[in-house]
Amino acid sequence: MSSVTTKPGNAMQKDTAPLTWKFPRPFWVANIIELFERAAYYGMFITLTLYLTNEIGFTDVGAGWVVAVFAGFIYLAPTFTGSLADKLGFRNALILAFALLTGGYALLGAFQYKLTAVLSLLLIMLGGSFVKPIITGTVAKASDAANRARAFSIFYQIVNIGAFIGKTAAKPLRTELGLKYINFYSAVMALGALLLVIILYRNLDTKGMGKTLRESWRGLLTVLKNTRFMALILIVAGFWTIQGQLYATMPKYALRMIGEHAAPEWLANINPLVVVLFVVGITHLTRNIRPVSSIAISLFIIPLSALSIALSPVLESYTGQSVSFGWFSLHPITVMLIIGIALQGLAECFLSPRFLEYASKQAPPEEVGLYMGYSHLHTFFAWLIGFAVSGYLLEAFCPDPAKMSPAIQEQRLQALAGQAPMPDAWAHAHYIWYVFAGIGLAALICLLLYRRVTDRLDAEKK
Repeated sequence: MSSVTTKPGNAMQKDTAPLTWKFPRPFWVANIIELFERAAYYGMFITLTLYLTNEIGFTDVGAGWVVAVFAGFIYLAPTFTGSLADKLGFRNALILAFALLTGGYALLGAFQYKLTAVLSLLLIMLGGSFVKPIITGTVAKASDAANRARAFSIFYQIVNIGAFIGKTAAKPLRTELGLKYINFYSAVMALGALLLVIILYRNLDTKGMGKTLRESWRGLLTVLKNTRFMALILIVAGFWTIQGQLYATMPKYALRMIGEHAAPEWLANINPLVVVLFVVGITHLTRNIRPVSSIAISLFIIPLSALSIALSPVLESYTGQSVSFGWFSLHPITVMLIIGIALQGLAECFLSPRFLEYASKQAPPEEVGLYMGYSHLHTFFAWLIGFAVSGYLLEAFCPDPAKMSPAIQEQRLQALAGQAPMPDAWAHAHYIWYVFAGIGLAALICLLLYRRVTDRLDAEKK
């Protein structure tokens, strides 16, 4: 694999370097590439289930399963594509990745057929599975041990900025041009990243960083057999199952229950905004409590986020279809979505900084590194389960209006305008969020039981 070597004394090689916010060029190039990639991905992802239903013709259930497999495996695939990236070299792997992403996004927008949509998502999944391990590997290699925490703090800020840009752009593209143009926007962003890789990106010396495909497979099997570790992964997956409804359920729910003027893309940005504003302070405040206690707080808050959205009919019974805030007003469902999504962000502030710390203690001491490499499995399970369940719940309680008779569609439009009662098909749409509140509560109960059992087992070992 071709690589760029550094001279002695270079900042990338020092382990005892002073603290600094200055990093070499490969670091900043990698972060800019990540910005483009995240802006492309989240612009497409926030409206993906809508696009598959409204433009491609999938049912809610069908779209749920397609996105469940896509979103789940985009988190699992890097386990195996990372070894291929190491063989190709980071630069060549990134060129391949963004070529796949550009083609996948463009194909998704250009052809409104089920087969081409599935093929497009396969290309996007493969391309995306290369990017994260390569970019994070570059960030790690382009920073020394003393400044790696700072390097990754910049990286995660860039991830959030990219996601914010993508979701912000998706709203006007959807309303002014149409859903398919969001995919063309994503293709342009991916093409921009491809050009950046070709022009600016140079390989770093990554010798010894990668794993062979056989090692990756054996490692995954080892982790899956560890009951203690996998129990924690599945419990925390309950949190991310609710968090994933920002993309699985919320866009369709908002547009079907509020109207086409709703802005689910912008509502979804409340989550990263809350995280950026509060995660540092909350992490500081909880630094002296046990990691499992911080996780428990997050699992206490997350069902409340779903419950608050479920209670929107209660607010509407007092305020009608408009909640006044002086110089502006909002639909009561919008108000409760804002509260619920903000609570999700707050819960994430308690979970994310402490989860890896706690998960590492559940792994065998001699294999902590191996197990941490598979700590993302909670998102794989959460996305796989969450999107599939979402499809069934939407079909049952908040169905696609286009599938209804013209008379029912007309009554729904009158109901949205406050001129008629909501048809029975959507009268209990808020029940969806009771289901997810129940999932969150079950996760909290399981965590408390898990803590009691593992504490007892650890005490018996002493």
